[in-house]
Amino acid sequence: MSFIHLIGFGLKVGHLLLMLCCSFLSVISVNRFTNCIEMKPKSGVKIWMKFLEIFSGNACKIHHHYYQYIGSREVRKAWSRKLLILWFVFGTILSLWFFWYLRSQAMEKRKETLANMCDERARMLQDQFNVSMNHVQASILISTFHHGKNPSAIDQDTFARYTERTAFERPLTSGVAYAVRVLHSEREEFEKQHGWSIKKMTPVNKDEYNPEELEPSPIQQEYAPVIFAQDTVAHVISLDMMSGKEDRENVLRARALGKGVLTAPLDLIKSNRLGVILTFAVYKRDLPSNATPEERIEATDGYLGGVFDIESLVEKLLQQLASKQTIYVNVFDTTNISNPISMYGTNVLDTGLQHVSPLNFGDPSRKHEMRCRFKQKPPWQILAISTAFGIIVITLLVGHIFHATVNRIAKVEDDYHEMSELKIRAEAADVAKSQFLATVSHEIRTPMNGVLGMLDMLMDTVLDVTQQDYVRTAQASGKALVSLINAVLDQAKIESGKSQEKGIELAVYISEKVPETLIGDPGRFRQIITNLMGNSIKFTEKGHIFVTVHLVEEVMESIGVETEPSKKDTLSGLPVADRNRSWEGFRPAMGISDSITLIVSVEDTGIGIPTEAQPRIFTPFMQVGPSISRIHGGTGIGLSISKCLVNLMNGEIGFHSIPKIGSTFTFTAVFGFDSIPKVNGQSKSEFRGMKAIIVDPRHVRAEVSRYHIQRLGMKVEIIPSLINNSVSTNASKVIFLIEEDVLDQDSRTTTVNHKIPAKMFLLTNSIGGSWKTGLPVITKPLRVSMLAAALQRAMGGGSSVRNGEVPKVSLSKLLVGRKILVVDDNNVNLRVAAGALKKYGAEVVCADSGRKAISLLEPPHSFDACFMDIQMPEMDGFEATRMIREVEYSINNRMQNGNISKWHVPILAMTADVIQATHEQCINSGMDGYVSKPFEANQLYQEVFWKRGSNSSRRKLDVVTI
Repeated sequence: MSFIHLIGFGLKVGHLLLMLCCSFLSVISVNRFTNCIEMKPKSGVKIWMKFLEIFSGNACKIHHHYYQYIGSREVRKAWSRKLLILWFVFGTILSLWFFWYLRSQAMEKRKETLANMCDERARMLQDQFNVSMNHVQASILISTFHHGKNPSAIDQDTFARYTERTAFERPLTSGVAYAVRVLHSEREEFEKQHGWSIKKMTPVNKDEYNPEELEPSPIQQEYAPVIFAQDTVAHVISLDMMSGKEDRENVLRARALGKGVLTAPLDLIKSNRLGVILTFAVYKRDLPSNATPEERIEATDGYLGGVFDIESLVEKLLQQLASKQTIYVNVFDTTNISNPISMYGTNVLDTGLQHVSPLNFGDPSRKHEMRCRFKQKPPWQILAISTAFGIIVITLLVGHIFHATVNRIAKVEDDYHEMSELKIRAEAADVAKSQFLATVSHEIRTPMNGVLGMLDMLMDTVLDVTQQDYVRTAQASGKALVSLINAVLDQAKIESGKSQEKGIELAVYISEKVPETLIGDPGRFRQIITNLMGNSIKFTEKGHIFVTVHLVEEVMESIGVETEPSKKDTLSGLPVADRNRSWEGFRPAMGISDSITLIVSVEDTGIGIPTEAQPRIFTPFMQVGPSISRIHGGTGIGLSISKCLVNLMNGEIGFHSIPKIGSTFTFTAVFGFDSIPKVNGQSKSEFRGMKAIIVDPRHVRAEVSRYHIQRLGMKVEIIPSLINNSVSTNASKVIFLIEEDVLDQDSRTTTVNHKIPAKMFLLTNSIGGSWKTGLPVITKPLRVSMLAAALQRAMGGGSSVRNGEVPKVSLSKLLVGRKILVVDDNNVNLRVAAGALKKYGAEVVCADSGRKAISLLEPPHSFDACFMDIQMPEMDGFEATRMIREVEYSINNRMQNGNISKWHVPILAMTADVIQATHEQCINSGMDGYVSKPFEANQLYQEVFWKRGSNSSRRKLDVVTI
């Protein structure tokens, strides 16, 4: 069935191509083309515009033309016959290709077999030759007992017996002989001493050889007569090796080089067979390896030669192989590549294949090779023939069912046409649904702004702990509803309270060296941390999630000192991935005077990332596996977005993950300094002089608690347990913060001493923590506001600490002297925005329409900024902004004095539409930015600070408050 679908796909593609061609030709008529050619060149642009208009206007007819001309049954029948013929042609070509391929494979295998056989014979011949060459040891005998003794201690009989006994060590040599070096001045005395004259080397037939009939060696500067020889070559005694051309050259090269050399193939004396002679020089004394040729000639005593009968030796070697009869072997001397000399073998007919194996006989100046051929011609390729025949049969079978396939495709196309119509309707319904959701979410955001704003203002009043809990619950519910609206608009956020529902330890630690106010992009920074924590919460079922923020210099200084954390040194006591390895490969931090680099790590004890999936973890829309998307959801784009944002902030991102242990993600970001007044986190005198005792055996968790408590100005002591620990005498100013697991463990062995007038608080991870102890509960993650509220309650209340928030001395003065206009037709939104800005000390003026805003902002005026709603009756915020900018532009143009600052009041939109189109419309209308509803007080403050300066246009600065 799958093969039928494949054929159907091919037909579909063919139909589609024909459909496009016919549609194109039917739309562009010949008359239109002729008229376009006759037009003037200046109207070329109009011609193309008209052409595009015609083509795009008729593009919708393509589908109609397809079904009218190409999709008809008659055309399908005709094309099915043509495609059937093409199919048969394709099958034939495919069968021929397979035949060629299998035949070439067989030939390659045959070549490989020939190469193996030839290389084996060449290797055996070369090894035997090298063995014979290495065991030509008669030079030791000659040097020791002939030249080393006077008179000589050996004679011909001794030499012959010695070489005969050691002949087995030289399996390829026919014999060994020794020739002594004789100068011309020594010739007469030499001949008298040996009783024979030095003869000239002359090749003769074996039957005609007679040493007495040989001519004397001609007069020359020196001679090399043979004085000792193996019995097999004893006929060479008295022959002068310097009288033959090949032998002379061989002797001269041997003594100059100091190693064995070979002659070219030559006819051997007496046997008249083809052979080579291997010659060594025998020296009077030991020579250094770097001796010069002149030194070697002067120290030469004689020459030792080994005779190789190549034909008989190769024949003897091949007889040892059982398969020698399957190939022909030829041995050549290829020193002269243009005229190689055959040393063994016969001329044979060309059987199509030949393999050449190189031979190395130890003389680099001589080149030899072995050439091999098969004796039989290649057999018939049965496999290739049967495979090609099988393909032809399959092609015929497929063609037989082709007609039924075409009919099936026709039915599928009709069904596809019907489904396309349904798809268009579904898409229209989807658009309507999206518009409905966008409208509903916009309408919900406006009242939610009032709800959350009023709750935030309520938190600024004096409330007890129960009331605070109610307000925070209402705030959490409101923010959860806003998160749900954002999810509808594809703005995914971390689900509120997810970590607390799972009972996961969530903690944050910020180094004391990190400034409280930095210049950067808070949106990007927040989104990166949100994405990383979202993944950690999603994939962590137990343990902890730990966020740390340091200066990069602190971390780099600790490299090489810190070791991999042990199980006891982690926040939850579970093993974690080493964070030091998560920033391996980061570039060294560049020291810039007006900027600092933060390094942020998010550590979890989740399921980890499989090793094979780690290289693609930052690839968009890529997830670890299909089960991850099915179980945990998500699109797989969060980490890729985080990496892009980190790059935009001139930072780097990396990770280290161990499957079933956890992951640690680390990124860096570059921020600037600013002269913003620091918000002092120290509390007033209510907490000074107090001491907090943290009962926690885990060092890391206790240090995180210490960090948050010390921000209140309290002294902190850490003890591992309540057992065997006493409280100081001034117990009225001592509080205990006890981890829930520690209290559960200690309660089994001891009881709390209720006589101690110390305050005890229970630290727990879950919202519904253990209330059975009767102790007040502080829910993690720890916040200074929660700690301050609990302490205020324990101290009996006070007006200086409001609802658990640390009093910030300079908070109410951040916008002192700033006059801000808020424009909104909704009275609740006006009250929320005004209250939020007044909280920071700003002077706020409210207006309920765009026209009032225009009149109030007509220069000259004293406003430093304006928050304007974009959806108002009569005149919306866009139109009001445009008119304000027009008035400013006209007044600025009339100013002649360049020292006078130009008018430009920062206008920021307040909108519940968070889509990109609305943002672009705000910028195009002249606005400087926007805040989305529902907004919080710090959003309005930050926007005012970014745009501060009433009469000058300044570059936007993003402020991150850590």
